[in-house]
Amino acid sequence: MTRVLVFGSGYIAGHVGTRLTRLGHGVVLGSRRRPRTPETRGLRWLPVDVADPRQVRTVVDAVRPDAVVAAHGPSDITWCEADPATAAAVHAAGARHVVAALAGRAARTVLISTDNVFAGHADSCTESDPTAPANAYGRVKLAAEAAYLATGDALVLRVSLVYGWDRAGLRPNFFTTCAERLAVGAPVAVPDEHWNTPVLIDDVAAWTTALLDSPHTGVVHLGGPRRLSRVRWARHIAATYGVDPALVTAVPQGNTAYACRPRNACLHSERATHLPELRGLAPVDVFAADAALIAAPAAHSPAPHKSPTVPDTTPTLDASAAFDASVFGRDQP
Repeated sequence: MTRVLVFGSGYIAGHVGTRLTRLGHGVVLGSRRRPRTPETRGLRWLPVDVADPRQVRTVVDAVRPDAVVAAHGPSDITWCEADPATAAAVHAAGARHVVAALAGRAARTVLISTDNVFAGHADSCTESDPTAPANAYGRVKLAAEAAYLATGDALVLRVSLVYGWDRAGLRPNFFTTCAERLAVGAPVAVPDEHWNTPVLIDDVAAWTTALLDSPHTGVVHLGGPRRLSRVRWARHIAATYGVDPALVTAVPQGNTAYACRPRNACLHSERATHLPELRGLAPVDVFAADAALIAAPAAHSPAPHKSPTVPDTTPTLDASAAFDASVFGRDQP
C-alpha cells in the first residue's frame, strides 16, 4: 500500500489512520466533520459526505487510493434506531457510492462492521452463522457489507464492543464512561444480562491494518477472548480503581439506551487462526487491558487538541501534483 483513504474520522478511523501512518503509508481521512480527537493528531483530512455520490467520487479522484478503509458513522445504535432512513443513506447507500467511485481502480477495501448483524440469541457468533440484524444499525451495516463484498476484493471485519480511553470523543465508549465515573466514586447504572466480547481499540487497528495488506476477502470476526456481562465488566473496573463495586447497579436493559441492542453482542472467529497475517496479534483480555489503561491513563488519553496539520479552511479537492505534495509529502509517487 501507499495511499490509503479512510472514510471516517472518529475513534476507530483515527486509530487505524495513525497505525497506517506509523507504518509509512500516506493516509487521508474523509468525513463530514473535521477531526478533533487526539487519535487523529497529524492525520490529513478532506471533507466528504458519503451520502452524496458526487462528493465521494471527488475525494476518490483526488486521493487516488491504493486501499480504502470504511469506518465512518453514525455508529450510535440508539440514534440509528430512531432515524433509520438517515442511517441507511449513510451506511447502505454510502457503501454503494464508495464502490461506484472505486470502480475500475485496483483499491483494496476493508469495511469495519458490527456484531449487531446478529439477533443475539446465541452466546456468540462466528463468520458462518446466519445473520439476522437486531436493529436498524445492524440492517444498514449488513447492506453495506453486501455492497463491498460484491466487488470481490473487499474484506468485512466485524468487531465486538470496542473500548479504550476516549475522553475527547463525541460519545465516549462504555469503558471510558464507567471508568471516569467510578474513579471519583460516582454510581453507574448498567443494563443487566447484556453480554459482550470487548475488544481493545489497539487490536482493532492492528487487525484492520494487517488485513488491509492481505489478499483475503469475505468476513472475519474480531472479538475479545473474554465473554462477560456489562455489569461484571463495570464491577471489575470499580475493583481495579479500588472503589466499592456496589457503586455499579444492574437495571433492566429495556429501560436503558441499550434496549435495541442484542442481548448477546459477542463474536468469535473460525477464520482468524488460519490467516498468517494475524499471527502474533491475538486480542488482549479485557481485564488485563482494564488494569493497564487505568494504571497509565495519560499515556492513552492525551488532552483534546486542535491538530496544527489541519487547516482552518476547507481543502480544495484537486488531483494534482500540488495536492499530492500537500497530503502525502513530496516523496510519494
